[in-house]
Amino acid sequence: MKRIFLFLLTNMAVLLVLSATMNVLGVGRFLTAEGLDPTQLLIFSALIGFTGAIISLLLSKWMAKRSTGARVIDPQAPGNAREAWLVDTVHQLADRAGIGRPEVAIYEGAPNAFATGAFKNDSLVAVSTGLLESMTEEEVAAVLGHEVAHIANGDMVTLTLIQGVVNTFVIFFARVVGYFVDRVLLKNDRGVGIGYYATVIVCEIVFGILASLVVAWFSRQREYRADAGSAQLLGSREPMIRALARLGGVEVNDLPKTFQASGIASAKAVSAMLASHPPIEARIHALQAAQHL
Repeated sequence: MKRIFLFLLTNMAVLLVLSATMNVLGVGRFLTAEGLDPTQLLIFSALIGFTGAIISLLLSKWMAKRSTGARVIDPQAPGNAREAWLVDTVHQLADRAGIGRPEVAIYEGAPNAFATGAFKNDSLVAVSTGLLESMTEEEVAAVLGHEVAHIANGDMVTLTLIQGVVNTFVIFFARVVGYFVDRVLLKNDRGVGIGYYATVIVCEIVFGILASLVVAWFSRQREYRADAGSAQLLGSREPMIRALARLGGVEVNDLPKTFQASGIASAKAVSAMLASHPPIEARIHALQAAQHL
């Protein structure tokens, strides 16, 4: 909670600095003179940018179960020995990480796993049948450790807040540019015209792509941290290295788009800069090179 508060405080400071900078440069006065209040636009952009991201986070567990068909295992009455082992392993890892015990689920599909949830003490860890069938218990435990580390690190919340920030900037700057084009370049002085709307649409696409680069970079960094977290929870980096090596040799199931960044691995992106996960080889190398593991 403290980290979330500091993160929100930092982002509020960024927005205030942006507003002050615009005023110093005269942009704010120009927009105000032209009938656009930059402060109101900034508040509007933040509300829209953060609202969607936060709602998605709050609904993430429900959406994950619905979109993947994941079946939550009853910890009091697991269906078989494998399910009992899964629940026990996740709960042991959660206890070591100092978080609440997540729900544990299984879904049908090729090798993958994911963690989601808005709160550390009310989360979900799900693994595919393909992953359970293609890995040893030690390797599966490493993958589970990776997912528990995501929860313990607060990665879902952090990525949501980052998404909210970039959404805010995309919405804000697209409208500022649209207003400039409509009023200054097209000389429209009768409210907003077609030039404004067309420019906003184009800018939201362009700025959205640039924002995706930022979000993807943060997503890749959290994968390295979760790999290291798994090694620390298990007391050895070797199980995670072997699990990653095995994932590198199989066809990874691409999760629904909403949860692609949450999986242990993801299908290749169009560009490495847009990938939510680093290459398997890079993740293995990072584990091997880490001095503190």
